[in-house]
Amino acid sequence: MAVSLHFKLATPERLVMETEADSVSVPTQLGEITVLPNHAPLVANLEAGELVIRRGGREEQLAVAGGFVQVKSGNEVMILADSAERAEAIDVRRAEAARERAAKLQLEAKDDRQFADAAASLAKHLARLRVARRRHGTRHTAGTGITEG
Repeated sequence: MAVSLHFKLATPERLVMETEADSVSVPTQLGEITVLPNHAPLVANLEAGELVIRRGGREEQLAVAGGFVQVKSGNEVMILADSAERAEAIDVRRAEAARERAAKLQLEAKDDRQFADAAASLAKHLARLRVARRRHGTRHTAGTGITEG
């Protein structure tokens, strides 16, 4: 029998997912990592981006932002994210509107704190858009109004 990962993804509000997985690709502040069975233990800061869970030849994408990933011995992977959203739950129009608001707030920032908060929000909404558009098979160049599909 093949070895798998026991994967959990939680936000402050809820347990988003608990499943067995063949691999998990995670966006971290040091770059994307892919966790396979028997991976070395680690803890890393989560970056806004696309989380990919592979199992049984299928992939599931989620948009995540902020938090931590922990890989434990015994093939356990735990992600504590500030936010996590399945691709099918993302409304592209609402995500695009949120991206536009975040970009505007970044331009209007009066100090470093406001700028950093707006930049984090912008990164989160860009990740949501990437995940949603990948699910729908479209690409969009942010700010250009051009959608390819």
